[in-house]
Amino acid sequence: MTPVAPVAHAPTRLVRGLILGSIGLVFAIPIVAMVEFTLRSGLAGGHDFSRWTALFQGGFAGPYRAVLVALGNSVGLAVGTVVLVLLLLVPTLLLVHLRFPRLRRLMEFVCILPISIPAIVLVVGLAPVYSVLGRLLGSGVWTLAFAYGITVLPFAYRAIQANLDGVDVRTLSEAARTLGAGWVSVLLRVLIPNLRRGILAGAFISVAVVLGEFTIASLLNRNTLQTSLVVVSKADPYTVVILSLLALTFAFLLLLVIGRLGTVRTGSRRRPTTGGQP
Repeated sequence: MTPVAPVAHAPTRLVRGLILGSIGLVFAIPIVAMVEFTLRSGLAGGHDFSRWTALFQGGFAGPYRAVLVALGNSVGLAVGTVVLVLLLLVPTLLLVHLRFPRLRRLMEFVCILPISIPAIVLVVGLAPVYSVLGRLLGSGVWTLAFAYGITVLPFAYRAIQANLDGVDVRTLSEAARTLGAGWVSVLLRVLIPNLRRGILAGAFISVAVVLGEFTIASLLNRNTLQTSLVVVSKADPYTVVILSLLALTFAFLLLLVIGRLGTVRTGSRRRPTTGGQP
């Protein structure tokens, strides 16, 4: 088998290391500064772990217990938003791509439009809708998933559409239909596996946006992670930085698990080769 020649303009390993190192440094500097801030001993100088140990020994009791409740609300909202957006967006994109290609420009305009609307304007428009929604279904924090679905729609659309442009879904669907597969089987067993990378990327961005969103939750008076951190910061700025670091760690681990699920699923489909052939 002829080896594949390297790309002529691909960066060298040193250049890739410098780029990744520079990006990592940009992210690491504020995080290190946050850690150093939480370890300060005050006017006496020096550093210690007294604030960290006091927080964990107290078991997040008192005013900090609300942060755990808010974290659970944000995680539930992230899951609900991802499910809502993917259930609506993926079949619609496939339908437009296969059946109504002339509507692609209109679809792109509708999906990208929310990114140009400020969050406060979006809340003003959604307030009457939420008043009716509250009377019919209640005003629980879960209702934010509808507003968050609109917020993350542009990012999820671009991630999935970029993957969709690189896959010949028309040929795949026609081949599956020729072999006798129904449309449900074509969608679940042929098209979605080929769009897994774009779907996971859309889930990544959706989770990150939901966990970091503050404006919509604050204006609609919902208890989420970011709004609870603002409340805690008014009483103890050191503790709120510790909680922010823990929230960043949790979000990073959550995104790592989502990415790992896609990697494990891809690796499980590989089969051992025989006869020295790939």
